[in-house]
Amino acid sequence: MSSRSFVATAGRLVVKVGSSSLTGPDGGLDAARLQSLVDALAGRRNRGDAVVLVSSGAIAAGLAPLGLVRRPRDLATQQAAASVGQGALVAAYQQAFGAHELTVGQVLLTADDVTRRAHYSNARRTLERLLDLGIVPVVNENDTVATHEIRFGDNDRLAALVAHLIHADALVLLSDVEALYDGPPNQPGSRRIPLVSGPEDLAGVVVRGSGSTFGTGGMATKLEAAAIATTAGVTTLLTSADHAAAGLAGEDVGTLFSPTGSRRASRLLWLAHATTPRGRVVLDDGAVRAVVDRRKSLLPAGITGVEGRFDEGDPVDVCTPAGVPVARGLVNYSSDELPSMLGRSTHDLAKDLGAQYEREVIHRDDLVLL
Repeated sequence: MSSRSFVATAGRLVVKVGSSSLTGPDGGLDAARLQSLVDALAGRRNRGDAVVLVSSGAIAAGLAPLGLVRRPRDLATQQAAASVGQGALVAAYQQAFGAHELTVGQVLLTADDVTRRAHYSNARRTLERLLDLGIVPVVNENDTVATHEIRFGDNDRLAALVAHLIHADALVLLSDVEALYDGPPNQPGSRRIPLVSGPEDLAGVVVRGSGSTFGTGGMATKLEAAAIATTAGVTTLLTSADHAAAGLAGEDVGTLFSPTGSRRASRLLWLAHATTPRGRVVLDDGAVRAVVDRRKSLLPAGITGVEGRFDEGDPVDVCTPAGVPVARGLVNYSSDELPSMLGRSTHDLAKDLGAQYEREVIHRDDLVLL
């Protein structure tokens, strides 16, 4: 079976659509474009496939009601626009899917929701139950409460991580660009790249731009998302929203990215790709070998320095003596507590400070190598 046929027959599918593919020139939702997308997805859902839609557009949908002519730059106004627009976006999807006798369920996520162990399990359980009930989950970043420190940054990356979260067979990234090209798409002589089998196929490809007027994700973010998905074993198709139906049918449109790896522990994939480190801990050479080579938990005895400000449970980068990050993990102590513990054994710390200090700085289950 070809990879394109695999997309056409995938029983579990994540589809991401960007703001620019859903909105008109004024930034408001374009009902016709949204309905065209929904028609293609409803066909897959009604034949029995599980479909998750990761949709941008909440902020864009809130611009017109707030009297804004362009995407705001400050976080507070973005959150206000998302608050107004998210309801309109989901209502539009419910109406469009309702014409096919399908129901949608809204799922809003932040990076914190899916890197902390209990929250991650809840997110996965909710999505699985919605799919079991025949619902089409509509996933978006929770822009209303997300801060710069806990943002995914774009929905391309979020979609790749959701694809891994639900063990999807395929990921489809839809935007306003038909495919990946070996040069600027509007430049004469630029050619579509139909298949990417590995990083070597991208040698010499120059990617520019960071998104459209009403979106945040440019081609670079889509390539990052494709890399996350394919290294986790998920076939990925990049094409335009106008070619959604053709792509889902397995036709030769867009750019197909073949899987290059196999699945890994899901929550650790999120930890590696969905978090921004709040600080850094610097290790001695022995501790680096213990963490990287022997996959041990990080103990205070091997830490020589602490950088940044962070709280218990925050993601931090684990670095070599030269400052090179080799791992990322969820820390068990704050940046205020940790400096007084450096170089000491957990046994000594427990003796002097109490039994609660006889634990790892980062447990190996909360540690991912970069």
